Amino acid sequence: MKHLVIALLFVCTTVSANSRLGNEVTVVDRPDVALANTNYLGNRAPLRPLSFIKLPVGSIQPEGWLKKYLELQRDGLTGHLGEISAWLDKRNNAWLTNGGDHGWEEVPYWLKGYGDLAYILNDPKMLKETQFWIEGVMASRQSDGYFGPVNMRNGKRELWAQMIMLWCLQSYYEHSHDQRVIDLMTNYFKWQMSVPDDQLLKDYWENSRGGDNLISIYWLYNHTGDKFLLDLAKKIHRNTANWTQASTLPNWHNVNIAQGFREPATYYMLTGDSAMLKASYNVHRLIRRTFGQVPGGMFGADENARMGYIDPRQGVETCGMVEQMASDELMLCMTGDPLWAEHCEDVAFNSFPAAVMPDFKALRYITCPNQVVSDSKNHHPGIDNSGPFLSMNPFSSRCCQHNHSQGWPYFAEHLVLATPDNGVAVAIYAACKAKVKVANRKTITLSETTNYPFEEHIAFTVNADGNVRFPFYLRIPSWTEDAEVRVNGHKLKTTPVAGKYLCINREWTDGDRVEVIYPMHLSLRTWQVNKNSVSVDYGPLTMSLKIAEKYVQRDSRETAIGDSRWQQGADPKKWPTTEIYPDSPWNYALVLDKSKALSNFKVVHKPWPADNSPFTAAQVPLEVKAFGRQVPEWRIDETGLCGVLPDEDAKRGRKEEITLIPMGAARLRISAFPNTYE
Repeated sequence: MKHLVIALLFVCTTVSANSRLGNEVTVVDRPDVALANTNYLGNRAPLRPLSFIKLPVGSIQPEGWLKKYLELQRDGLTGHLGEISAWLDKRNNAWLTNGGDHGWEEVPYWLKGYGDLAYILNDPKMLKETQFWIEGVMASRQSDGYFGPVNMRNGKRELWAQMIMLWCLQSYYEHSHDQRVIDLMTNYFKWQMSVPDDQLLKDYWENSRGGDNLISIYWLYNHTGDKFLLDLAKKIHRNTANWTQASTLPNWHNVNIAQGFREPATYYMLTGDSAMLKASYNVHRLIRRTFGQVPGGMFGADENARMGYIDPRQGVETCGMVEQMASDELMLCMTGDPLWAEHCEDVAFNSFPAAVMPDFKALRYITCPNQVVSDSKNHHPGIDNSGPFLSMNPFSSRCCQHNHSQGWPYFAEHLVLATPDNGVAVAIYAACKAKVKVANRKTITLSETTNYPFEEHIAFTVNADGNVRFPFYLRIPSWTEDAEVRVNGHKLKTTPVAGKYLCINREWTDGDRVEVIYPMHLSLRTWQVNKNSVSVDYGPLTMSLKIAEKYVQRDSRETAIGDSRWQQGADPKKWPTTEIYPDSPWNYALVLDKSKALSNFKVVHKPWPADNSPFTAAQVPLEVKAFGRQVPEWRIDETGLCGVLPDEDAKRGRKEEITLIPMGAARLRISAFPNTYE
């Protein structure tokens, strides 16, 4: 498990300056928050300043594989869910009609990603559809300040769905500057202030996830400065589940943990109480000490974490993955800690891609680090849920069906960030173009060209109208050694330090180019709690056994989870369920060298896929040749799942060459291996 560090104080160490090039180059833990960005709205006092400020949605245009993935989302399940999901049926929908049906989380969950995708791609059809739902929300405002459907739980109004919709409205405001958003949120929060504490946030979901409400309060306070919002923030915190406990959690639901753990750190931004910040780090560590001794950044809580179920064959909801990525992005902006950028990449590159079909037309509710079947059978109690939770079904998995849509748009929105000193930072890497305001309110375009995470090389080009001086921060990954940074072809004399930021402060000229090389090496992680199984990493990528995948299509109506609902006109032939079965052996132990464990492993680079879709077993541009031995006793168990890891002394078969591919490209995979040293 990667070491976690909490650095509460700004530390800046000047390493050297290349005077000949006019560069002031420093290595820093994070930007100096004593400065204030004059171009973008950060946190207003008394809130603690942000280390990084997210640019308004639409400022960043993804390129390369990420753009392709967003286009697949648009053309796949996200873009067409309105034709499938009964919860998005516009007829008598409670988000559009007072007293209608379907008034809970599904519409805002979907709109949260769909709307941001529309703004990023600037797609006219999607923009029109987004506006339709936003207008429905605006029309739902009540005279007392409440908005949206009324969901009653034990005689109290349940506010979870409104929390999500507030995030949709915040993105819409970034896109449109529609004053109605400010008015709606102000009046709604005044209504929340009028609700007695014993009536507020008492139901399970809203209580666990009150931190989402807190973030929206800060957002509005930063826009208006209304002092009552600070009192409301305190009220929301004291009525939210307690995520500050040292050795336990309020509950063990995977999605609640993935998004709830950030609440104390969010409250820290108001109080400055370092115990709150430490609490969020503690929850992140706590869940992973027992249930997260697996690769891919997540933890084994297929619905809920359960004692005794810690093997890498336990999975996590797709909802949990995208909420974890969002939490990582928020924690990055609040703290500046490079840990959160690196962890976001871990989930985004290794766990999330395999949770959906390559064409993004179906998704899987539960995905595991070790998963060798993806069918429609009931695998309880092997997984916590009872029902068909492992197949790729576009009609099913009611929460993830709608909520998965936020993952890649939010990721894209955090590729380039503004800094307190009117500079630019890149902490999460993928190809893109970003328009950013820097010093003297000048707008530059920063273009990032790369096939990262599959390649080591990343290039940035600055386009500006005239010369402009500003700092440019680059996160140096903790896994790299001998990183190299060049400006206009000249290697910087300052040595980049892994796990920190390199800051280049200079006068930039149109066409200036920064090139970085983050050398990637094979490395090994041992999961002692899980029978000393091992995982192989190559830079930010974790490798999995390449298993031949046999795809079988099924009728989505017949294989859906019990609470699924779809529209009468939804065509299961157009939107089939896909089951995936192994068509080659999977029960291998890795053969490691006694003197140097990975000396017999060979990295093979392959041509980049012509369609820019690298997260598929057939087209992934990187593989590793290794050796393994089959373990005969390791097989499908009585629940129909990949059996738990075999005993360390289990009998092995003959030595064979095997192929490993990146975990995110393997929809069936073994990512935590038994092993033998020879």
